[in-house]
Amino acid sequence: MSEQPSPDELLASLHVVSIPMRVRFRGVTEREVALVEGPAGWGEFGAFLEYEPPEASRWLRAAVEAAWTGWPDPVRDTVPVNATVPAVAPDAVPGVLGRFPGATTAKVKVAERGQSPDDDVCRVAAVREALGPSAKVRIDANGAWDVDTATDTLRRLAAYEIEYAEQPCATVEELRDLRVTLARKGIDVPIAADESIRKAEDPLRVRDLEAADVIVVKVAPLGGVRAALDIVAETGLPAVVSSALDTSVGMAAGVALAGALPRLDHACGLGTVALLEGDVTAHSLVPRDGTLPVRRVDPDPALLERWAASPERHDWWRDRVARAWG
Repeated sequence: MSEQPSPDELLASLHVVSIPMRVRFRGVTEREVALVEGPAGWGEFGAFLEYEPPEASRWLRAAVEAAWTGWPDPVRDTVPVNATVPAVAPDAVPGVLGRFPGATTAKVKVAERGQSPDDDVCRVAAVREALGPSAKVRIDANGAWDVDTATDTLRRLAAYEIEYAEQPCATVEELRDLRVTLARKGIDVPIAADESIRKAEDPLRVRDLEAADVIVVKVAPLGGVRAALDIVAETGLPAVVSSALDTSVGMAAGVALAGALPRLDHACGLGTVALLEGDVTAHSLVPRDGTLPVRRVDPDPALLERWAASPERHDWWRDRVARAWG
């Protein structure tokens, strides 16, 4: 198969959809993505709207890989998936977890703007109570804390047996310093790097500075399944595959990466289709019994039409594809 389309071929296959979120997530209430079709199937270009062309170009490269090249063969047929709990009030936690039947791991968003560490502790406590003592609970701060705040908050959260804290601080140096501080104070919370991998000029600095125990990898921000596999191999750290509020077309790429990893020790953050009000296929990639099958997804024409973005937004995305291509 051809590994790269011409710009005209890419734009000719473009479909733009806009799907409401069930719950506000990362400040997003409506998820817009562009879908492209090539000889290998469908790919998704869903770089968040604020991303400039250099960063968005990696997301486009991942979509082209999916649609024109295809993915490596998997080494497993299914992958375990965690539930995702946005920064909701504690009494909303059971309802959110109910969208992830069979999940035995939950990722809880913390450090939401306008909320306090007390809010985070109450939310994590509600998740632990709902899932029981044997479940795994991880948190994600999206780099919002400084080292002192992270240390204090993780000390409080450690009572709930946290599997790991994802990107508690913004920089690789802060993650390194936090790991040292936690060890010195006897606070047993492993550190996972997310933005320090997917948004970094040199993701291997996480390995070189011993800044994390785990890395979180996402297909689109890293430029495709093969590029992500290379980074995992070079860091030598356990990897968790996560999504970026994808439709099932984009989610299939994350599942393909998780399916191809030689080692998969943790449940993956690939259950976020459940956070969308709709999808582009009637056979959505949503977890069953806490797992997802490794498979491709083709959108349904009627659902592409149902969720089609306005002509103005379609034109905006066409221009964005052209700029990211360049």
